Amino acid sequence: MLKVVGVETYYGKVKALHGVSLEVKEGQLVTILGANGAGKTTILKTISGLVEPENGTIHFNDIRIDRKDPEDIVAMGISHVPEWRRIFPELTVYENLLMGGFLIKEKDLLRDRMEEAYRHFPVLRQRQKQRAGTLSGGEQQMLAISRALMLKPQLLLLDEPSLGLSPLLVQDIFATIKELHRSGVTILLVEQNVNHALKIADYGYVLTTGKIFLSGTYEDLLDEEKVREQYLGEGKYTRRADLWGG
Repeated sequence: MLKVVGVETYYGKVKALHGVSLEVKEGQLVTILGANGAGKTTILKTISGLVEPENGTIHFNDIRIDRKDPEDIVAMGISHVPEWRRIFPELTVYENLLMGGFLIKEKDLLRDRMEEAYRHFPVLRQRQKQRAGTLSGGEQQMLAISRALMLKPQLLLLDEPSLGLSPLLVQDIFATIKELHRSGVTILLVEQNVNHALKIADYGYVLTTGKIFLSGTYEDLLDEEKVREQYLGEGKYTRRADLWGG
């Protein structure tokens, strides 16, 4: 479904991505792992058209999208839940969901999508008239995910959905992501929480300083010997938490 080949992205003169290549097949949940500043968020921004790559190509369903505008990419079936949620704080929960469904013209379909959002997160129905900025962090994340699902995307990009949440809310958010995946949504998930991410992922990529240095399944990426041999070198490995950013 998604194929990223040799992508190089810059912020001004600073090179953020160094020839990144990855694939997401239809129906998969793929995760990108790495410490802060590794370039994970930049990958998602580049895929969704918020940042244009200097080199490389991105294909979605065999159509090249790396020079398309963000609104065109959304219309093609890619929805992006950004880091720190980025809900509209002055709008109500209901109005935020309306913004997510801005391309839907049929009232019945819009209503059905609203109901689906409330089924995934019942608390949003209770809060639908409440200003989004007054929600808790966990509720805002639920709203951000629901807003992205309003257009029933073929591919959902999730950027650090567990960021800033309590351990209990993290469990809830990951349970919902797992449920969405089981329902058939293809997901590209950026995370620092390695154990949670890999346990629900079909495949993972590990990013450091804008480069992918390791990829594989849950078992592959948690194999300390393999990490030591392929990346850190024998004798340099201290503890798993150092690699994953704490």
